[in-house]
Amino acid sequence: MKIRFFLNTCFLLILKLLVVGAFAQAPKKTLGELQQSFVDLKFGMFIHFNIPTYFNQDWPDPEASPSAFNPTKLDADQWAKAAKSANMTYGCLTTKHHSGFCIWDTKTTDYNVMHSPYKKDVVRQFVDAFRANGLKVMLYYSILDTHHKLRPNEIKPAHIEMVKKQLTELLTNYGQIEAIIIDGWDAPWSRISYDDVPFEQIYKLVKSLQPNCVLMDLNGAKYPKDGLYYTDIKTYEMGAGQRMSKDINQMPSLACLPLQSSWFWKTDFLTVPVKEPAKLVEETLLPLNKANCNFILNVAPNRDGLFDDNAVAALKEIGRLWHSDGSKADFRPTGAPVIASNLAKHQPANSSWSDDMNIMDFANDDDFGSSWQSNPEIKNPWYEVDFRSPQTFNEVVIFERKANIKKYKLEYFTGNKWNILFHGEKEERVKQHRFAAVKAEKVRISIESYETPPSIAEFGVYNEPDQR
Repeated sequence: MKIRFFLNTCFLLILKLLVVGAFAQAPKKTLGELQQSFVDLKFGMFIHFNIPTYFNQDWPDPEASPSAFNPTKLDADQWAKAAKSANMTYGCLTTKHHSGFCIWDTKTTDYNVMHSPYKKDVVRQFVDAFRANGLKVMLYYSILDTHHKLRPNEIKPAHIEMVKKQLTELLTNYGQIEAIIIDGWDAPWSRISYDDVPFEQIYKLVKSLQPNCVLMDLNGAKYPKDGLYYTDIKTYEMGAGQRMSKDINQMPSLACLPLQSSWFWKTDFLTVPVKEPAKLVEETLLPLNKANCNFILNVAPNRDGLFDDNAVAALKEIGRLWHSDGSKADFRPTGAPVIASNLAKHQPANSSWSDDMNIMDFANDDDFGSSWQSNPEIKNPWYEVDFRSPQTFNEVVIFERKANIKKYKLEYFTGNKWNILFHGEKEERVKQHRFAAVKAEKVRISIESYETPPSIAEFGVYNEPDQR
């Protein structure tokens, strides 16, 4: 018996190494190829299932006991078959939500499913069931973690290490993960910045573990719709009021919405009607797909770990009404996303005469809703950021709330003189410039032509890593 156990253990270990090796050695795709593949999936299933399921709230007590989590009838195959019935192409599971409970066999904390009465790895069941049904696999992970006190004004190096170890587990132990959706990070409500938990480090870790994994951060509430900041795909949480322009969107995008009345299961779900399938298809799914947007519809399992009958019936009806037409998304190339810290943020700024209170520091305050506004009396306005000491950078991004600036000169100051980085026209409101790295004390835009007095919402300066 011991020999058989040893042989079985060796077999499983070899199988795991082969699986891990297979996705690690897969040809690396370009970002454009990954974006195309993701958007062309068109329609998938979000599954919010975690300890909030047992407390009738999306945000339960951070000290809620693991003893509450006990889905005695959990059937991930039911989830997958329900997704197939709706003609979905993938599923995405909440591995850890904002209250910090992990539903996989993590070694980073005891606050996990293996210390609950259930004692089974839910992530493992999910990935196995969805793959067995021919569906692709994605995972959701929250940076905000109220149980482990990974929250504003409390973040320590140990928290960042925990995040890295947890993501390493998720991206190492479960085969190829098509995408990871991250939440609770640099959002107005989470207040955890990309400096508090360094985005560049996390992004590079994900790509080092799985180069073909698309990373999306649900940061659509803050960043402009036509600029790729801190995400591979533009994201829109429709239930939170985030809306993309379905007529003019040219970015590869994701939009999410729950089928039921909230993200996690509630005791009234059996009696409260789900969203009408025909309306979802006609007014949401089809228009989004036509606008280069993948739609992910959340379905919440109940406390037994099963979808309710009304949700299953709605998904089947969606599948009757909608089938993929096989068309390809047609979005404009985005280039690599901004992933580095903004060196200009909160640095001393100067400008030509401003209009009333809209002075220079509104253009580097990390708030895309405020702006520096040039005074109408100024014919050739300028704006600059002073780093106080020389900084190395290779990218400048100028964001106008409305495309207005036409011809301009971008310069950097070093060796007691201004040197030109760019001189010409860019009509986009997100004016992105990448160049060979320079080291300078200041950077400046001098504006030569425009339609109305110029206004800059954010002036970003970055030292980006090589993302090839």
